[in-house]
Amino acid sequence: MKKIFVLFVLMFSLVVEAQNEQLAQNYFDRGEFEKAQIAFEDLLKSQPNNFNYFQKTIECNQQLLQFEKADKALQERYSKYKQGNLLVELGYNFQLQKNQPEAKKQYDLAIDKIKKTPTEVYNIAYLFDRKGLVDYAILAYQTAVDLDPKFNFNYQLALLYGQKGDTDTMIEKFLSESYNNPQSMIMIQNQLSRFMFEDTNITFNESLKKALLIRIQKNQDIFWNEYLSWFYVQQKEYGKAFIQEKAIYKRNPESFSNIVNLGQLAIEENDNDAALEILGFVLENTKDLDLQIQSHTYLLQMKIDKSQPKDYSVINLELDKLIKEFGVSPFTLSLLKIKAHFATFNLKDAETGKSILKNVLEMPINRDQTAEAKMELADILLFEEKFNQALIYYSQIENDANNSPIGQEASLKIAKTSYYKADFKWAEHQLKVLKSASTQLIANDALDLFLLISDNTVEDSTQTALKKFSKADFLLFQDKKQDALLAFQQILKEQKGDAIEPVTLLRIGKIYEKMSDFTQALNNYQQIIENHKESIYLDEALFFSAEIYNQLNDFEKAKPLYEQIIMNKVDSIYFVEAQKKYRKLRGDKEI
Repeated sequence: MKKIFVLFVLMFSLVVEAQNEQLAQNYFDRGEFEKAQIAFEDLLKSQPNNFNYFQKTIECNQQLLQFEKADKALQERYSKYKQGNLLVELGYNFQLQKNQPEAKKQYDLAIDKIKKTPTEVYNIAYLFDRKGLVDYAILAYQTAVDLDPKFNFNYQLALLYGQKGDTDTMIEKFLSESYNNPQSMIMIQNQLSRFMFEDTNITFNESLKKALLIRIQKNQDIFWNEYLSWFYVQQKEYGKAFIQEKAIYKRNPESFSNIVNLGQLAIEENDNDAALEILGFVLENTKDLDLQIQSHTYLLQMKIDKSQPKDYSVINLELDKLIKEFGVSPFTLSLLKIKAHFATFNLKDAETGKSILKNVLEMPINRDQTAEAKMELADILLFEEKFNQALIYYSQIENDANNSPIGQEASLKIAKTSYYKADFKWAEHQLKVLKSASTQLIANDALDLFLLISDNTVEDSTQTALKKFSKADFLLFQDKKQDALLAFQQILKEQKGDAIEPVTLLRIGKIYEKMSDFTQALNNYQQIIENHKESIYLDEALFFSAEIYNQLNDFEKAKPLYEQIIMNKVDSIYFVEAQKKYRKLRGDKEI
């Protein structure tokens, strides 16, 4: 019983102390330094050896300009413990009083401490860094390494050189650390990516690429080819990444799946030239049936995405030929799904699409494959305007897959189905949750649709224009482009000047793009740019226009449109891509 009582008292005291520490920190964070000082001094009395409490007390002294009090406490503690980091604190206290000679004296004494006891580097260098004394932090780490080469501070030094703006040395340190300790590579690449995307004059990207190329020339290790491939992928230069992946494959055939993944990335980023080259290479160099099916699937999807009605019969024959070649089985699910979708949405033969997928669902397929097949079947039922049947399948996927990407996709489609039915209240309810989806693409789509509904409900409580718009959007879902175009154009006539006008112009522009009528597409985007400068759709109009001009090789018209996004739309999802393409058009140096 006595032990239980002692344990209870101990636990109670720990809880109280934690609460007191939180209170002291709250005072400090709010700038109430007098209260924070008293609170931390009380905590320090209960735990005299706690360096954190001591440090916070000193910082309170300094914020209250009580430099002599701080100096006295630091001197007393140093006399007692002889810790090198206290010399840094002493020096910084002098620096705050603009007594630089005395500050330097203390900092140099801290460096001398490392020379005598190299293990002191950890606390000393950390504190130099924390105080913003970058040169001294570098000197501290370098002093320790010079004394004992077993120390490895490449990562810390790289970050410090980055703070100084010495990116060349930072790159050197990071690359050396990556090679010597591959387990740290992901962490290092995350840091490099931050600099790659923050840099505005491309010099960092040039320096990093040059450093990697030099290492490839000096060292035949495929590690550097993999690193350069990673660099090109970050830059979305998939053709160049492919060159590196081919070099890797020649020496390590087991890396072949990386080439397939690269092809998929190129497709997702609409780099069709690179995707065609990569997938063509895959088909020429593999006997693996899974990879062959996967590659044919990607290539066919690309053809379908760019096709016009005149191309449909040839594509349909190609699909049938491939299915006959590889057979009808769970292994050819991707081809069967494309066939079902193509039959329904392109050939307007929903019965064939449903028949294919119902046969698939009778095969011995796994849970994920079942979800994929059900999703496609639900899409076809939605195409047929069988809303309730479609919702049943979407809901099954949502319940079975929970918060996985395909589960979230099903949730988005449930919301879209409600939107197509003009049940905007329920759609909004669903979309509020999906705005925070872990899959960024789904979160973006959910936010776009949520804003469309909310923005066009504020000005029109009857939601008349929104109902017309959702019907037109449903025609787009059904791939009835001409009908959708007429519906959106009618909205434009009837709702001229209303909140729904800019997004209607955007939809019309995208339809014309899909029909390869770029003149009309640009005309609609231009109306947004000229007449709706405050619209949330302005960045899309700018980017889509720039992309068309880029595709038409009219670079002088594309460049200022990308530039407008860079200068005025920093929060746009198109910002990074616009920045990259603007630099390329500007003629920034390529290595």
